Amino acid sequence: MIKFFYNGAPNPLKIALFLEEAGLDYEAIPVDTKRGDQHTAEYRAINPNSKVPAIIDGDITIFDSNAILLYLAEKTGQFLPTDGGKSRGQLLSWLMFVASGIGPYSGQAVHFRHFAPGENPYARDRYAHEARRHWQIIEDRLAASPYMLGGDYSIVDMSVWGWATRIPFMMGDDAMAGYPSLARLMAEINARPAAARAVSLPDRHPFQQAFDDDAIRNLYPHIFAARQAK
Repeated sequence: MIKFFYNGAPNPLKIALFLEEAGLDYEAIPVDTKRGDQHTAEYRAINPNSKVPAIIDGDITIFDSNAILLYLAEKTGQFLPTDGGKSRGQLLSWLMFVASGIGPYSGQAVHFRHFAPGENPYARDRYAHEARRHWQIIEDRLAASPYMLGGDYSIVDMSVWGWATRIPFMMGDDAMAGYPSLARLMAEINARPAAARAVSLPDRHPFQQAFDDDAIRNLYPHIFAARQAK
């Protein structure tokens, strides 16, 4: 059985979606990052970057959400292009685009919009601009085809879905209206029973909700240290 280390953030939910779509047996193991579970020696042995998600599949350990998606898709033969490998280049390109562009810029847009201390107009504007720019590339792709790889629902769509759920928090409540093709894909995926199960997974465990001093120290130690120095 696959051990799945997770919380309710965008990257772990991508993996939850795949596991539910593929019907794989897995054990969901909560990593409460507000409580600092990610910094324990036991978890760092699984992911030295102290992030979620990670999986252990027998004697194989994998971290980074898109690496996990690719591993699971190739292991099961599910949610990959059906053209005999001709689209593998596009599969890898879009997976890496999400990993290196969508995720980082979306995450920083959220951070500087909601969590960074003080006024950071340049940082807020820069990351908001880059988040919008990257999501427009996704929108343009989906305006030309039903899914990111054309006619097949794939792990790339799952990877996009994980972060797209946070667009209102990232760029404002009405932001999704600017991405109608992405909204169409989101509605389709959200209607799938596997997505409902993935989204409800964090309800099984008592993750800390309060964003208190301990949570700040565990998530943003530089902010905590700066506060303590004052």
